[in-house]
Amino acid sequence: MRSNLHQLTTKIVSLSKSGFITTARKLFDEMPHKDSITWNAMLSSYSQLGLHTDALSLFHLMRYTNTKPDHFTFTSTLNACSGLGSFRNGTKVHGLIIAFGYQCYLPVNNSIIDMYGKCLDPYSARKAFEEMGESIRNEVTWCSLLYAYANSGQFNIAFETFYEMPKRVLVAWNIMITGFAQNGEVEMCIQLLKEMRESLCCFPDEWTFSSLMNVCTESSDYAYGCTVHGFIIKIGWSSAMEVKNSILSFYAKLCCMDVAIKEFESVGLLSQVSWNAMIDGYIKMGNTIDAFNVFQRAPMKNVISWTSMIAGYARNGEGEQALNLFVQMVRSCICPDEFTFGAILHACSSLAVLGFGKMVHGCVIRYGFQAYVYVGNGLVNMYAKCGDIKRSSYAFNEILEKDLVSWNAMLFGFGMHGLSTQALQIYDEMVAHGMKPDKVSFIGLLMTCSHAGLINKGRLFFDMMSSLYGLTYEIDHVACMVDMLGRAGYLVEAKELSSKYSKKDTVEAKSSSYEALLGACSIHGDVRMGVSVRDDLQHSVDSQKDMGYVLLSNLYCASGQWKEAEIVRKAMVDQGVKKMPGYSWIEVKNKVTVFVAASLPEEIVVSKDLKPDVDSRHLNGSCLSAPVIMKSVMGFDRNSWSTSTSKSFEIPESVL
Repeated sequence: MRSNLHQLTTKIVSLSKSGFITTARKLFDEMPHKDSITWNAMLSSYSQLGLHTDALSLFHLMRYTNTKPDHFTFTSTLNACSGLGSFRNGTKVHGLIIAFGYQCYLPVNNSIIDMYGKCLDPYSARKAFEEMGESIRNEVTWCSLLYAYANSGQFNIAFETFYEMPKRVLVAWNIMITGFAQNGEVEMCIQLLKEMRESLCCFPDEWTFSSLMNVCTESSDYAYGCTVHGFIIKIGWSSAMEVKNSILSFYAKLCCMDVAIKEFESVGLLSQVSWNAMIDGYIKMGNTIDAFNVFQRAPMKNVISWTSMIAGYARNGEGEQALNLFVQMVRSCICPDEFTFGAILHACSSLAVLGFGKMVHGCVIRYGFQAYVYVGNGLVNMYAKCGDIKRSSYAFNEILEKDLVSWNAMLFGFGMHGLSTQALQIYDEMVAHGMKPDKVSFIGLLMTCSHAGLINKGRLFFDMMSSLYGLTYEIDHVACMVDMLGRAGYLVEAKELSSKYSKKDTVEAKSSSYEALLGACSIHGDVRMGVSVRDDLQHSVDSQKDMGYVLLSNLYCASGQWKEAEIVRKAMVDQGVKKMPGYSWIEVKNKVTVFVAASLPEEIVVSKDLKPDVDSRHLNGSCLSAPVIMKSVMGFDRNSWSTSTSKSFEIPESVL
């Protein structure tokens, strides 16, 4: 009996180490008799594989069966609490340790300190440390306490602990360097590396250099990154996989793809991280073709690979490809995560495809991500931009712990749909909940006031932004104010505001405010000011932009000055400036068709063939959000649309 129990326990451990954890659990469940060693074998298997939720669940089952835990049980269970960052479960296990009298065991004490450190409670970690007594502490004890302070950002106390250590081992140096790296302190990381080398007590390893390269990557510090890379080559760590991947990620993120390719090709055995770094590098450069080529070549693709490509397509205006790739991902049995859903919802927002957006929402519920704030924010934004403000509001109310992005998304949603009362109410609720509005919040507020004609409110918000919240004005804030004042007929005030901020702003800022002012002149038929603004616009910004020409031409036409309008159009042709054609799109039975506006009457007859079952409700919101969506619609080449009747693409079939 005893021999058979030992054999089965050994088999459980063997299966777990081979990756067959489900089979191991099945064998465990089928065992008629289990001792504490068997329970510990299964617990440690879960814990070592990072299946911390399963480990805690098994521990609760063990307690239910009245099997007495020992110090091995508590070590594995505390490791699971640390992995989940579960302070509540960790403190309960700590209480059981005291109740069963295992607080005198060194590995258990070290696990307690480590658990509190990973749960961001350095005070409790210090208390457990001091209760141990000096005689039984070892290097792991000191390093666990050091990590508790570094992980919570208390670097002053971390330094004190570091210099109090009887022996500063390599792990301690790496904890300090990694801690500063996570906070973006490049110079402190370099300084610690120098101190380590001068101390002669230990030498940096692959984890040291990996942390150093990662902090250079996150801070985009090219000079320090090259310096660290040179040092890595000098002391012979450049071939280590972890170091190689961090070097590759550094050059890829900084868009130095020539160097990244050389590093990539020099790696003997490419890991998943290597392939993902290359995909990410090309995506950041906007090169989705080469990114997809690398994606296809990768022998294995994980959720990060798929998400990088989907997010890359969405960010670069290739929403159709993003939708298709998401469907392929789900059909390949790759489970999406919250970042995948955030990326695909962004693609749905850009394309304003409500049907596919609803399908993605169904996937969110199916995979259990509806409670994630990041995903909830994506749903609010998607429904708002697809014209379904009711579902957007419902998605907003479903978010339990709203962050600033949640409030801003709903504020923009109501503003885009012309619901100024609801938008201002959202602002009041946001402030009442203790949220401090940021620059994005004020863009939403000013846009709302502009569309609703709330001039005094808009002026108040514009002043509050600087006086009450200490925020600086940016391109969009000035453009919104100019647009608001111009729409209301306050052209002189709008021009003064535009001139005031255009002196110190960039070309892009000048263009935005001047174009808004020129549009206002066109609305109110003020030709004299319109010509003056057009001259300022032409001298200040790129003369190849079509907007200034079009607005001035429209202004002349509206005032009956046809000859002047013709002169402007001729100047536009002479300069080689082409007007971007207007377009709209509609979703019919899983198919999105894009219609291009043109002068030929037959090109708009297409709409007569539309059947009564067309679901075009989402177009109400899409029209209002056109400035955002115009930047990236379905990946088509807009320059080739001048004589086209329509273009269309199929929405991928549902994957539910």
